[in-house]
Amino acid sequence: MTDIKKTNLNPVLFTGAGPGDPDLITVKGMKALNEADLVIYAGSLVPEAVLKWAKKAECINSAPLHLDEITDMMKIAYNKGKNVVRLHTGDPSLYGAIFEQMAELDKATIPYKVIPGVTAAFAAAAGLGIEYTLPEITQTLILTRMAGRTPVPESETLERLASHGASMAIYLSITLVSNVQEILVKAYGEEFICAIAYKVSHPEERFVCVPLKNLAQTVKKEKIKSQALIVVSKSLNTDKGNMIYKSKLYDKSFSHEYRK
Repeated sequence: MTDIKKTNLNPVLFTGAGPGDPDLITVKGMKALNEADLVIYAGSLVPEAVLKWAKKAECINSAPLHLDEITDMMKIAYNKGKNVVRLHTGDPSLYGAIFEQMAELDKATIPYKVIPGVTAAFAAAAGLGIEYTLPEITQTLILTRMAGRTPVPESETLERLASHGASMAIYLSITLVSNVQEILVKAYGEEFICAIAYKVSHPEERFVCVPLKNLAQTVKKEKIKSQALIVVSKSLNTDKGNMIYKSKLYDKSFSHEYRK
């Protein structure tokens, strides 16, 4: 009998679904869904609208499943010669819990590849009309979360990261917003404007910009309990009409390889 496992040349594809809008998936991700026989999607975050690209696939919501159940499904489908897509929200490399899934596939000598996706922090910047990295004002973006049921290393606590004063997109922390506010106020000041980005790129998308001193009460007032980013950046506190520093790239007095 032919060993199907050895003749299946299609690796399992860990694929980024993007932040919610089905049109924000990459072309490569869309093609992977089009060709998939099995799609296991993170149903707690990936909206079913994204599954419109899965023309012929069996689609299974992984929200109620544990690691062994998910990886067993991938192994069985792969060994039957099927095209398998593991669909994660945003970009799989960020809070996607893909490393442990890859480890199980490694044990079974099943190949896999990753198709990156648009993470919510970048869709939020687009919706807010900001640039996280402004010349001579802020040149660093930190993507992080508060410690909750999932701990964070001591060297990566929000207090330590906020002390840099860099742009920050804080994930998975909206239920701990009072603690977040307390920490951010100490680092950036009470009047520093932040943004609450709710369900970015979904039909229910909302952006609320407030001083840090009003962050927690605004989240409560807006009844936001999940699927929200907290964005902190000097970009939100910079007047576009009165920019002191501009990029050297487009400065007419600045020469480089492509412009004398």
